[in-house]
Amino acid sequence: MAKKAIVIGAGFAGMSVATHLAKAGFEVEVLEKNDQAGGRARIWQKDGFTFDMGPSWYWMPDVFEHYFAQFGKKVSDYYTLKRLDPSYSVVFGKGTADNWHIPANLEDFKNFLEEKETGSGKKLEEFLAQAQYKYQVGIKDLVYKPSRSVLEFADTRLLSALFKMDVLQSMHTHLRRFFKHPQILQLMEFPILFLGALPENTPALYSLMNYADISLGTWYPEGGMNKIVQGMQKVAEEFGVKFRFNETVNGVTIQQNNKIQQVITTKGNYFADVVVSGADYHHTETKLLPPKYQSYSARYWDSRVLAPSSLLFYLGIDKKVQNLLHHNLFFDTDFKQHAHEIYTQPQYPSNPLFYVSVPSLTDPSVAPEGKENMFLLMPIAPDLEDTEEMREKYYHIIMDRLENITKQDIRQHVILKRGFAHRDFIQDYNSFKGNAYGLANTLMQTAILKPSLKSKKVKNLFYTGQLTVPGPGVPPSLISGQVVAREIIKEFLY
Repeated sequence: MAKKAIVIGAGFAGMSVATHLAKAGFEVEVLEKNDQAGGRARIWQKDGFTFDMGPSWYWMPDVFEHYFAQFGKKVSDYYTLKRLDPSYSVVFGKGTADNWHIPANLEDFKNFLEEKETGSGKKLEEFLAQAQYKYQVGIKDLVYKPSRSVLEFADTRLLSALFKMDVLQSMHTHLRRFFKHPQILQLMEFPILFLGALPENTPALYSLMNYADISLGTWYPEGGMNKIVQGMQKVAEEFGVKFRFNETVNGVTIQQNNKIQQVITTKGNYFADVVVSGADYHHTETKLLPPKYQSYSARYWDSRVLAPSSLLFYLGIDKKVQNLLHHNLFFDTDFKQHAHEIYTQPQYPSNPLFYVSVPSLTDPSVAPEGKENMFLLMPIAPDLEDTEEMREKYYHIIMDRLENITKQDIRQHVILKRGFAHRDFIQDYNSFKGNAYGLANTLMQTAILKPSLKSKKVKNLFYTGQLTVPGPGVPPSLISGQVVAREIIKEFLY
């Protein structure tokens, strides 16, 4: 008889591990507390608008192609990609001259930088050559390590590669070897915001994100990011994975041999040979396991550096907007001050940076004709008090700046509005302290220094997703599922 695997959570990592296990011959069921797959990449539909509730940037297209190829499929079987050009807009000040539209073409981008800082075009070539090497080794090799032992990295070729990748140098220091212009530096530091740490605390290894941004491009799956979710779910079901939605996991029963026997939900009990939690790691440990079976203490979790949370607004606008692109970064205030208020002294920002996405500019299908779909995001520290009054305060701060900079009235045209922040992340995803992106990718929280993908005390319990290896983000989540599945297959099938 086939081994039975229960996967908790139908996010990217949960679906990935489920499909890999099903392909290997496991009987797999996925238990999801919400009414649809996708986790943070769910959709919200109302009044003709379709909102991606979470990830909105499509980077590293090769990782998605690699994922689907493992099941004999192609990305194009499930959705159509469009490369955005310009890739995105960065607002550095109040006037249009301070608004940088980032060209998708590499030569155009080099020329663009050269206009800002003499010699920066050539420096960009040097910087990207190193970043490409890091990407090729990091994304093709390092992130596929399960990171269960330091011996995994005891390979002369790999050790040599690690030395070349500046793992002990910070992004802050690394970037300043190539560029001096303050706004170019901000532009180059932007991609690591997804990793959830200050440039000073992020290893220079992660300049691979700049390669992903500049060389591989910013893309959009027509119909929205949830098209990825829909494609992954279809593949999973083709391999026999069963999804059970609106089914919250409340606990497990553990036998004397330190193995989970059953997973207990609001609707029934499920026997399992192996259990994989794609739910929040901290929640699984502290809410689903008895204390003696928890691998990490409360002190350990409280000492972790978390990536930020987010204050989000999903807006339906009853007109077409001007002076905005699909992706828009508003960096017209002090980056360091906002970062300080996230990481060093957690508090609501005094003068926040924010991000605006208007996918309906690229894809009319996500909004009714003549209307606009708008997504606002302000990164904030996790574990802050989340009140309606605070949400409204920052909504108006953001809208004041947005309207002033883009020279148009937007607020009076909002016909649909939904806010989302800490308490929603906790309610919908059991998110530790309401974080949005998992653990920050600091040097001390990289590879073997992350929470292990296998429980230290429960023999048949594994973890996948953004609080374990390789880390936060959509492509790493796809990879996380594959890495965990491979470890399970080795242990349970061979």
